[in-house]
Amino acid sequence: MSAFRPFLGERIALLGLGKAGMPAAQRLAAWGAEVSCWDDRPEARTAAAAAGLALANPAEGAFRWDALLLSPGIPHRLPAPHPAAAAAIAAGRPVLCDVEYLQRAVRAAGSRAGFVGITGTNGKSTTTALLHHLLRQAGRLAEAGGNLGPAALSLDLLGDAGTYVLEMSSYMLERLVAVRFEHAVMLNLSPDHLDRHGDMAGYAEAKAQVFARQWPEDLAVLGMDDAGSRALRGRIGSRVRPVSGEARQPGGIWAEGSLLQDEAGALLDLREAAALPGSHNAQNAAAAAAVALDLGLTREAVAAGLRSYPGLPHRQERVGEIRGVRFVNDSKATNADSAARALASYDRLVWIAGGTAKEGGIESLAPLFPRIARAVLVGRDAPILAATLAAHGVPHEVAGTLDAALPRAAEIAFAGAAPVVLLSPACASWDQFTGYDARGDRFRALVAELAAGLAAPAPSQPSSPCGRAA
Repeated sequence: MSAFRPFLGERIALLGLGKAGMPAAQRLAAWGAEVSCWDDRPEARTAAAAAGLALANPAEGAFRWDALLLSPGIPHRLPAPHPAAAAAIAAGRPVLCDVEYLQRAVRAAGSRAGFVGITGTNGKSTTTALLHHLLRQAGRLAEAGGNLGPAALSLDLLGDAGTYVLEMSSYMLERLVAVRFEHAVMLNLSPDHLDRHGDMAGYAEAKAQVFARQWPEDLAVLGMDDAGSRALRGRIGSRVRPVSGEARQPGGIWAEGSLLQDEAGALLDLREAAALPGSHNAQNAAAAAAVALDLGLTREAVAAGLRSYPGLPHRQERVGEIRGVRFVNDSKATNADSAARALASYDRLVWIAGGTAKEGGIESLAPLFPRIARAVLVGRDAPILAATLAAHGVPHEVAGTLDAALPRAAEIAFAGAAPVVLLSPACASWDQFTGYDARGDRFRALVAELAAGLAAPAPSQPSSPCGRAA
């Protein structure tokens, strides 16, 4: 049994035994907590019991625990609270996020490891992975996770010199009560998850929690390329460093054209960072650089890390080039604003889009429609997207499935319509896939199959009896 038991005597109810819940339950139990687990799926409860975890439904009877650790995807307020969350709230118990317990454990271990929280409607995964890459390439000890990759309670305990780089969703941020991020990043704000937060004001308030509890000496990195983020500046009590992919920011980091710079001069020509195309990625690079420099990395180390960053799966991931056509997997673009960032990165493209549309559909993408040589649509709401494209005179067709769309899009591109086939769906994936990652994986596999099929030699002709082709 581990001697490190910071939660000894605490009673924690845990609901949701997915990729974050199961490791959280096991870690908290190992650290001394009395953990009672539940999941509405019987198969998940069976797996938890097989792992030796205690089961109890926190929605039944009096809520007897000190706190409820609730999976981010399960609502505790809107659109309707899960019964377990309602029971916890009625009993006056907090509904928490796993990052709360990670920071408590780190501090209980006597470590002063730094915590970086990164949020925004779009770009937070790229910026999280990019900052982690910068730190590791510079020889720093760092762990990355949260909404991206490993769950917070799967991460190692780091010593004083370590840094946790955590992607924070609005679902996670609204369940923090004591976490302090010494470095906090807000990239941008546009409408998303309004069913969970009620309206845009509620969503912005949840996102702004990344800056809550900061001390005056802490750093707030604030994106300046949208009105929603800019509006938060007046409520931040820590040091603010503005960042932009489009315009000069006094006291900040910005891109002018392809040149990333601050008031001390140029950091890097971003054309040398192949995995960071477009002005949105320029802002992501500026944000990661702002934190890295504040953590003591040299300008040379930041530039070298930006150059060597390999990119994220499913985020403008180049998955192949066939007959001079690039195939780009941007499956993580599950809303129009995110897709806009990919569309703006290419002058001419064949666009694969569709799935389960978000509120507003793709009307906001109209200024980028002239870049689309042809759209090939998939998924449940393909007819809705088709109607918008038709109203703007954009050539399009409905393929139905990704398996049908990829070869058709390739055919159009090979005929000379465009040098890029872009999967950037602007829609959620739940109608046909288990998630955007499964959708992107399938796209990658289809491109590989297409490349292999085109590279295969043509079948030989049957020979005549005298050895010549018949």
